[in-house]
Amino acid sequence: MKICPRCQKTYSDDNLNFCLEDGSVLTQAAAEPPPTMINQVPITQQQQTMPSQPGGQPQWNTAPQQYSMQPPAKKSKAWVWVLLILGGLVLLCGGGLGGLIYIGSQVEKNAANTTNASPTPTKGSNTTTANANKTAANTNTTTSTSPTSDRTDVESIDISKWVKEFSVYGTTEYTGGELIMGAKQKGYYYALVAPDDYTTDDSDTRVTLRNIDDAASSLGYGLIFHSNPTPLQQGYAFLINTKTNKYRVVHHTPQNEKSDVPWTSSPAIKPGKEENTLEVRDLADKIEFYINGTMVKSITNTYGYAGGVPGLYSGDGVKIAFKNLEIRK
Repeated sequence: MKICPRCQKTYSDDNLNFCLEDGSVLTQAAAEPPPTMINQVPITQQQQTMPSQPGGQPQWNTAPQQYSMQPPAKKSKAWVWVLLILGGLVLLCGGGLGGLIYIGSQVEKNAANTTNASPTPTKGSNTTTANANKTAANTNTTTSTSPTSDRTDVESIDISKWVKEFSVYGTTEYTGGELIMGAKQKGYYYALVAPDDYTTDDSDTRVTLRNIDDAASSLGYGLIFHSNPTPLQQGYAFLINTKTNKYRVVHHTPQNEKSDVPWTSSPAIKPGKEENTLEVRDLADKIEFYINGTMVKSITNTYGYAGGVPGLYSGDGVKIAFKNLEIRK
């Protein structure tokens, strides 16, 4: 087949060389490409033949057309579970650790059940008990003899009135002119303090005590001073241990006991079951501590309760006999 390059008219006669319309020289036409179908729908294996109505026409379905589609694969949410598990572990470990840290710190604190004694017409005491802190370090110090105090106005405190008929914290009895007291549990201390009509401010406070059974006490026993009338809320305790010939000074805040002077050796302490007299002198610029008339230490008053009262302290379930609790002005 030939084609006119000017008017694009084609001729099937291959012997014809010139266009019959415009006389142009004919050229050989290119081969025609095969026909293509636009938007041809591919035939699937599930394609069905539509049934025909009588007369050869196809029967069209009037119901809505339905498509069956495989849902797209769900994106894996494993990472969500991993995060949730990790978060749970963090909360568990963090909370657990915090709980353990919290429990550990409470064990070291000297947690207490505190009660006030019922008011009485006579001068009695308030009482409490607390779990004791056993972490005070051991150190040595020198002792010295101090001049006798010029405070001679003596006020004796009747500790026979401090006997409790019953206490869940400790035991008390008064016999032979001594108040015998002790905590009911080892690792705890039992404290009795005077009511607020006594004060250790600007005073010398002293007591004589003895370890009845020469029993071991890691907590010590001794004299409370500058104390809140509610025991172990605020105040000091001057304590000795006649088994080790050591003393220490502690102060109290609610549910806590902290060391101001750690366990310190002193030759002024009489060992075993012998009597020891403890004395605290409250001066203008310091507090002095005496054992059997010998000054062993002095500190500044940082934690004392203003108008605080005296009291007695016995630790670790050891029975201690106290007598001659007095204040000198």
